[in-house]
Amino acid sequence: MISTSNVGLSFGGRKLFEDVNVKFTPGNCYGLIGANGAGKSTFLKILSGEIEPQNGQVNITPGQRLSILKQDHYAFDEYTVMETCLMGNDRLYKIMKEKDEIYLKDPFTDEDGIRASELETEFADMNGWEAESEIGIILDGLGIGTELHQTVLKDLQPDQKVKVLLAQALFGNPDILLLDEPTNHLDIRAIKWLENFLLEFKNTVIVISHDRHFLNKVCTNIADIDYGKITAYAGNYEFWKTSSELAVRLRSAENKKSEEKAKELKAFIQRFSANASKSKQATSRQKQLDKLQLNDLPISTRKYPYVEFKADREVGKDLLTVEGLTKTIDGVKILDNVRFQLNKDDKVCFLSENDLAVTTLFEILAGEMEPDSGTITWGVTTKRSYFPTDNSKYFESGENNLVDWLRQYSENTDETFIRGFLGKMLFSGEEALKKTNVLSGGERVRCMLSKMMLSGANVLILDGPTNHLDLESISSVNEGLVRFKGTVLFQSHDHELVQTVANRVIKLDGGVTFDKEISYEEYLDTVQ
Repeated sequence: MISTSNVGLSFGGRKLFEDVNVKFTPGNCYGLIGANGAGKSTFLKILSGEIEPQNGQVNITPGQRLSILKQDHYAFDEYTVMETCLMGNDRLYKIMKEKDEIYLKDPFTDEDGIRASELETEFADMNGWEAESEIGIILDGLGIGTELHQTVLKDLQPDQKVKVLLAQALFGNPDILLLDEPTNHLDIRAIKWLENFLLEFKNTVIVISHDRHFLNKVCTNIADIDYGKITAYAGNYEFWKTSSELAVRLRSAENKKSEEKAKELKAFIQRFSANASKSKQATSRQKQLDKLQLNDLPISTRKYPYVEFKADREVGKDLLTVEGLTKTIDGVKILDNVRFQLNKDDKVCFLSENDLAVTTLFEILAGEMEPDSGTITWGVTTKRSYFPTDNSKYFESGENNLVDWLRQYSENTDETFIRGFLGKMLFSGEEALKKTNVLSGGERVRCMLSKMMLSGANVLILDGPTNHLDLESISSVNEGLVRFKGTVLFQSHDHELVQTVANRVIKLDGGVTFDKEISYEEYLDTVQ
């Protein structure tokens, strides 16, 4: 078990945490959530001992081993994949190194023999003989084949490095597992494997993720950072979000009878408990939920942006025809004879093992790149708006404040009108006068969404629209795209967004290798 006692931490006079008392118990997976800047990653570093709190302390049950997903992707560049993973269990790795050094000694003394015997006993007690086999199973699940096990990390691709560091954290059945964005750079297969691994994991897990589907799948509890405090709630992210919204509605409806409030709350709890992600824990969780009172439900200071795309006109039947599109970049053929046709009301998720393939296609469709060959034909009724994965060129000057920046993309240049759109994206008051060169990645994304909302486009092309956003903004983008009446072409690694928005899936592997009107989860069923 791991817990905190009166933990507090401030940065630059700003309090991140104050008097945090929270307990994380075995058998549970805690999703650590909070707005961007709330201190989620910092709190994990406090738990791991990487950062010392200014007040209070972290308590870990004596003898328990803590493992954390390392964020420095270059720290193990000189080590092989297998050795890097073995380092995940520091004590076992040290025993192995000391054993090797002793057996290489010449002469080999009686003292060396005694020490080697002690190490062999401890090595066996820690299941050392099965270590490499266990690591092989984890690596295989994450998509790292046997042929790479003796490769040094500096020779791996960035996404492969991430998988190796994740395997390092998972190895050896740690008592406490801390994971900061573990699904980043993972493919569909690896995420599915990780979900199943955590569902079977019997110890304590604390995870940060912006993937709502992942949080709903693996979490039994939510630890919410708000008001500088951390409060744990039973249930997954969807339960936390819905109960938080429910609490706001119930508290604001003061004219309702308490019996009606209790009835609504009870009905919601029953619906949730019937869909628990871990059936074996459903009974204990139901007992917790049965005791839940209105005052126990979460209240949040978070604000949700309002994302609403409205088309100036309805799109006609002739929408888009792509014929024989080919593009080579730096000597590598990215697109090869790509052909497809879009229909009215299509909301298409484009998938590829290589994100660059989809990005290249979108840049060509948006008119920002020329193909080597092939044609694209847009219907005369289409009006397009493009959200690029790299938006830096839109903010290069850094001289404009946000009002002036957005005004250049609007037919109505009235400041009150412009501020209204910025306000929807949570830039109100003085925030709307910030210079564009001081914006964070998430703030830039919200600006680009404001630009798209002003466009009146009936075709949206979005390349990673939820990158850099917090969970609240991701939910808002998701809901806005579901409501949008036009056509959408998008690429995203957010499972929930793809499942709820897309009604068609196109997969690129050079050319089009899959194209069907199908939901994302139906697509996953076809490839598994």
